[in-house]
Amino acid sequence: MITRRPYTGKLDDLSEQPVKEIIRKVLVNDAKKAIDTEAHDQFKAAPLRVAATATAAITLTTNGTATVTNSIALGTSHVKLIVDEMKERNIPAYMGDDYYSLAWPSTYRTFKDNLESKSFYVETGFAHIMNGEIGRYESTRFVEQTNIAKGAGSTANTAWTNAKSDWAFFMGEDTVAEAIAVPEEIRGKIPTQYGLSRGVAWYALLGFGLVHTTSMDSSANARIVMWDSAA
Repeated sequence: MITRRPYTGKLDDLSEQPVKEIIRKVLVNDAKKAIDTEAHDQFKAAPLRVAATATAAITLTTNGTATVTNSIALGTSHVKLIVDEMKERNIPAYMGDDYYSLAWPSTYRTFKDNLESKSFYVETGFAHIMNGEIGRYESTRFVEQTNIAKGAGSTANTAWTNAKSDWAFFMGEDTVAEAIAVPEEIRGKIPTQYGLSRGVAWYALLGFGLVHTTSMDSSANARIVMWDSAA
């Protein structure tokens, strides 16, 4: 993967702003989004999907397609049911005794409101240990992200019809593997035209792959459950 940002020596010399630093920040941000997208493409290939139309029930499918149009926001009762399902399918914890959940901030809004009167952490586990982590509940740590679009990868693959929620991943151990030949790095172009033509790029040679694939019974061995909607 590579993204280029060309610029000239004249721009660098005459600019009031630090051009190199601005370009570096843009490239770092672009790299984050590109790598997150590659990982997400594998997350969404997981076969376990859950959807809900009521507070105290979820509908599970095992073929990568939700059959229910979600009409309710993700709440604490749904989290409990999803975690129970994961434990009863013997999905190992991601870290320690905890699973992880990943979603948009607005997907967690109702869930976070439900928890205002509760503590996310006990005293011994108060520190947030992952970037974007907002708290821990029912043996699950919750992380927010905004790089992947709403609806992306769900059965609907667009904003959900009822606009009550959006996708969320609940993950155990051995979800997606990252294979790295060359880790992401920023590279400078050798200047040409007597130093006037310049360029900076980020470069990486890596890839992601779902650990448990259709070569076996992927639904029985799946490590990811997706909060989903048919439309």
